[in-house]
Amino acid sequence: MGGLLGLALSASLTAGADDLAVIVNPQSGVEQLTKAEVVNLFLGRQKKLPSGATALTVDLAGPNAEKQQFYTRLVNKQLAEINSYWARLYFSGQGSPPRQAEAVEEVLDIIENNKGAIGYIERAKVDPRVKIVYILTD
Repeated sequence: MGGLLGLALSASLTAGADDLAVIVNPQSGVEQLTKAEVVNLFLGRQKKLPSGATALTVDLAGPNAEKQQFYTRLVNKQLAEINSYWARLYFSGQGSPPRQAEAVEEVLDIIENNKGAIGYIERAKVDPRVKIVYILTD
């Protein structure tokens, strides 16, 4: 019986190991977001957080697994499709892509220092400088 309990416990601990957390500054006034709100913010359709603060979306730079997981889970799109989407908006004057951060630590720093910033990182890397407002799972 103890073996089954141990197996169940280890399965529950690893179930969310690759979850991605959508994070904001704790002073943003945002408690949680819906998936639709996250989509609208990261695709430039919504310019303000629900609290009224101007949104500063932060994306990981370049192609990487974390960024691909985020957009696959959020809108079921590959990075090439996301890049094409932003190129169309940018060159038609309809919007600018999210601010690019080179690493998770930079995402955390930007969000910590900007009340309206919103980004994403692996849930396991979240620290007290930020607040989770949405979780993307498999």
